[in-house]
Amino acid sequence: MKARRAWISENGPLSVVRQCELAGTNRSTFYALSPAISPDAEEVELLDLIDKEYTRHPFFGSRKIKRHLVDLGYKINRKRVQRLMRKLGLAGMAPGPNTSEPHPQHKIYPYLLRGVHVTRPKQVWSTDISVPQKAV
Repeated sequence: MKARRAWISENGPLSVVRQCELAGTNRSTFYALSPAISPDAEEVELLDLIDKEYTRHPFFGSRKIKRHLVDLGYKINRKRVQRLMRKLGLAGMAPGPNTSEPHPQHKIYPYLLRGVHVTRPKQVWSTDISVPQKAV
């Protein structure tokens, strides 16, 4: 397959579509990404610094890692730090929201209308005595 891919030229007299048809390959083979390019020296250095800082502070996310690298004198943005952290398989340890679990000390009030069939108006009444919050 790789030999056939070498037959196809982007600047040839025929279109890429026609060249792929003649070579008997799919166009996706021609447009497929080339093998991974080895990272340059600066990226290797940044990966090493990110790994070292994350080892010291495993709860740091991309924002704090970026701040650390800027303090060291590197001109880098957060998106690049995120990409490099993904490459290393690192993620901050921030807990997510846990809104489904009730607090164990909160009282659970019984539902008093369970099994009551409401068949006529004004059979069941309700009220709310909560205190309104002050506007900030």
